[in-house]
Amino acid sequence: MSSTIDAAAIDQVLQDAVDSGAVPHVAAIAANRDGVIYEGGAGPREPGSSDQVSVDTHFRIMSMTKMVATTAALQQVEKGTLDLDAPVSQYCPEFADLQVLDGWDGDTPRLRAPASQATVKHLVTHTSGLGYWFWNAELVRWEAATGTPNVLPGSNDCFKAPLLADPGTRFIYGINTDWLGKVVEAVSGTTLDVAVKEGITGPLGMNETAFLMNDTQRTGSTPVHVKGEDGWTSIGEVLNQQPDWWAGGHGLYSTPRDYIRFERALLRGGELDGERILQESTVQAAFTNQIGDLDFPAEIPTADPGATHSFNAGPGYKWGYGLLLNTEDIPGMRRAGSGAWAGLCNTHFWIDPTTGICASIYSNFLPFVPPEAMAMYASYEKALYAAL
Repeated sequence: MSSTIDAAAIDQVLQDAVDSGAVPHVAAIAANRDGVIYEGGAGPREPGSSDQVSVDTHFRIMSMTKMVATTAALQQVEKGTLDLDAPVSQYCPEFADLQVLDGWDGDTPRLRAPASQATVKHLVTHTSGLGYWFWNAELVRWEAATGTPNVLPGSNDCFKAPLLADPGTRFIYGINTDWLGKVVEAVSGTTLDVAVKEGITGPLGMNETAFLMNDTQRTGSTPVHVKGEDGWTSIGEVLNQQPDWWAGGHGLYSTPRDYIRFERALLRGGELDGERILQESTVQAAFTNQIGDLDFPAEIPTADPGATHSFNAGPGYKWGYGLLLNTEDIPGMRRAGSGAWAGLCNTHFWIDPTTGICASIYSNFLPFVPPEAMAMYASYEKALYAAL
């Protein structure tokens, strides 16, 4: 470990968050272009355990999967097998069946044809019109009215979900990357798990990252926690271990030590330890606004309080390819042009090319982004930058 910073203040942030009950446990890691500069962990792997979480603990990284699946798609673009400007239906004909949810007649959803065809780029940038139930009350209502599951149970039925707006008109965070995974499968001629392993995790030596944990990995993993009156309890596994499809939007398990290799590859312009996963120009495009005049919503109200709190990014955010981009420096924290995202079970990462660092912080509990966990995340980031 090429540690070059004083870790004590950062360690204290993690320990304080566990001691206060803000999180059940937390592991964090940071690196520069040359290697890891910080790693730490605090709190038990599961309630009542003496086993502490560490950067080798397996977590459900949920939507941190999206940048991995997006990278798999961008690799196909570089190979010439995928055109970002082509209609999604060119690769997945069933996408043409999707309509826009345009209100209700009593308890019956009113659907209409979209004004234009969604492109693959719309999927990559969350501008296709597709949404997620936990941030959209209309979708919660539609799922209940039609008996259609959301994406978590792993049933192919979830792909019947309608658009919530016409393609290209709004940024709506949704199941776009799950469809993108299907596109990758269509053009690569293999399944998404194989495309990810052969194109990304294999070359980068990320041997602990996969859509299903093996028995050894599961033993060293943490369950999903929820907070009750008596503190933290485990609700076990939230993902189907025999899904109909590999979820490009949320399916991966990983460790902080593994995922930081992916972050470092992006920080270094697409290469790590002599293995190139993307061309430098492609990585630059991923860190560039790809939604034009549209904005990432400053506030997204929750539609499922058990899954997530409201998400308050604030103004001035854009979206690249698979990354949330801040357009201004954040004092004492990441610089403008950093790329970031998170996972529903409270994992976060960011890559700051200007400062030359990347970092991530992991816990596994619901709901997503409670204020006290977000405060810990900010304190971690500030302590890290202060130590540089």
